[in-house]
Amino acid sequence: MPLSNVLSDLIEDFDKPIFLYQAGAIAVCVVLGWGLGYAIRRAWLRGRSGSGVVQIGVESFSYVLSPLAVVGFLAIAKLLFVAERYNVHLLRLALPLFASLAVIRLAFYLMRRVFARHGPVGAAILTFEKIFAMLVWLAVALYIAGLWPDVFDFLDETKLPIGKRGGLSLASIFQAVVSVVILLMLALWAGAALEERLMNVQGIHTSSRAVIGRMSRAVLIIIAVLGSLTLVGIDLTVLSVFGGALGVGLGLGMQKIASNYVSGFVILLERSLAIGDMISVDKFTGKVTHINTRYTVLQGLDGVETVLPNEMLISGPVQNQSLSNRSIRVATTITVAYDSDLAVIMPLLEQQPQGVERVLEDPAPGVSLTKFGADGYDLEVGFWIRDPENGRGGVISEVNKKIYALIQAGQIRLAYPARDTRLLDAQMMTVLAGMARPEAQSAETPPPSPQ
Repeated sequence: MPLSNVLSDLIEDFDKPIFLYQAGAIAVCVVLGWGLGYAIRRAWLRGRSGSGVVQIGVESFSYVLSPLAVVGFLAIAKLLFVAERYNVHLLRLALPLFASLAVIRLAFYLMRRVFARHGPVGAAILTFEKIFAMLVWLAVALYIAGLWPDVFDFLDETKLPIGKRGGLSLASIFQAVVSVVILLMLALWAGAALEERLMNVQGIHTSSRAVIGRMSRAVLIIIAVLGSLTLVGIDLTVLSVFGGALGVGLGLGMQKIASNYVSGFVILLERSLAIGDMISVDKFTGKVTHINTRYTVLQGLDGVETVLPNEMLISGPVQNQSLSNRSIRVATTITVAYDSDLAVIMPLLEQQPQGVERVLEDPAPGVSLTKFGADGYDLEVGFWIRDPENGRGGVISEVNKKIYALIQAGQIRLAYPARDTRLLDAQMMTVLAGMARPEAQSAETPPPSPQ
């Protein structure tokens, strides 16, 4: 369909009723397509609140569904016009335009669902979207201008010396790249959707969900790549060189990376860590927020996130405060004066953690005499909490405030440092004065003058 023929056909039909019929059919198809997308979005979200994954996915995909529905309605309108033996020049021009719009929106939807599903859209994604849109519109322009067959013949005749069948044409390579990209995007989108779906299943352990999600995504990616290469007729034996180089790389320079990936699967399979656990590794303490195949993200109580290689969690000791029991003991210390009555003070201190939010009643709080200090009795007030991921500082502060109220009321007397200052007796003072006098005289005597 050369561009000159398209323009001549449109000019020829411009003053005929069929042109208006086609324009009206296009307008009706656009209204029906966008109305169908809007209706599906409203029907699905009606009566559903929140920001769940399914709601967001349906609301986003409805914007892709609208141009797809327009293309479908245009195809039906074209068939009806052809059946009535009417000219379809305008419909033939509108179909690739709206089809390209649908392809662009679908690609944008998949990229944002895969690469920006948990955050804002990055500059790299926006740049790639602009480049992709430009390529799609360029392909549509070549198709409308009638140059697409010539371009395809040139790509098909240009061959590179790759493989055993006389080389690969640029057209085959282009088809392979397009199929790999499309199938890879679909695989990543399916893997992300499956992982999000699994993370909302409550009957499966969080580690098992993560393992299934990661492995499913890896399998889908492998199937997508191999299937797309086989689809365009590329011999998979050409990948043997790449596989050998990858094996050498893993054996030499990528040992740590491979070890971290293996450690990640070990952590997920043995369930020694789970998302939400409070752990301490080396000098880092915090809540596990993500367990990836190469690293684990640890969020501290101050909000700072630490990326820990998974090998570090396998080869070194890890304190998990919520592995089998989420209850942990928290304590605060106080030193009371030696003239205090412990039989009265200790039961009084035991009552202070009771009633504080997050403090458990079972096990009950307790007070112990830990040490006879230099200034008084060292007492430890211990109690239990069940949410270590929320930190200890807040609950300790609340208990200390209640103990401070007892101190202000005079029911508890704190110990203060006591130091004795004693003067030396008179005989010792005389001896020290005698020792200091010869030194003073020798300092006052001038040195003898030279002869």
